[in-house]
Amino acid sequence: MSNTKTTSSGLGCGTVLFLIFLVLKLTHNIDWSWWWVTAPLWGSFALFIIIMGIIAAVALWISNH
Repeated sequence: MSNTKTTSSGLGCGTVLFLIFLVLKLTHNIDWSWWWVTAPLWGSFALFIIIMGIIAAVALWISNH
């Protein structure tokens, strides 16, 4: 038996979306703010922080009641 490990080195969905938005912005096909163009890069992290904040607030509320 071979003990090989398969790894994926492909681009993620967020990276692909960012590259598409970047090309569209640089070719003047969209007139979006740079915040929206880069949103696929930082959006998932921001969503994670928001969800963790909500979980922490609920846990704090539960522990106080």
